[in-house]
Amino acid sequence: MAAGATAGLRVDKWLWYARVAKSRTLAQKLATSGHIRINKDKISSASKTVRVGDVLTIALERRVLVLKVAALGTRRGPFAEAQKLYEDLSPPPPPREAPAPQPPGQREAGAGRPTKRDRRRIDSFLDPD
Repeated sequence: MAAGATAGLRVDKWLWYARVAKSRTLAQKLATSGHIRINKDKISSASKTVRVGDVLTIALERRVLVLKVAALGTRRGPFAEAQKLYEDLSPPPPPREAPAPQPPGQREAGAGRPTKRDRRRIDSFLDPD
């Protein structure tokens, strides 16, 4: 590799190395779709260069990731190795509203299969003999 080649890395390759995308093709599609910003600048090309210290804002389906590039990486390794490539600056997800607790063994009316008791009531209703 040339000395200038280590100064930066294609954004699609980095997304794949950092395990943000499952495949390099999906990383390219994510980059060209306009869902990624590098230092607040929207990109439309997968060949944009990412450098150490850049901040990537990635709009995924259900969340927004804000990642600061800590290292460029040389391969797509295991998850623990991929986590060392970035610092996660993403906002915490909003708290989920907990459903109302139900007594054990009971469920909402009409939800799921009928119980043995429900089946007996249905049978007695359908066959009054």
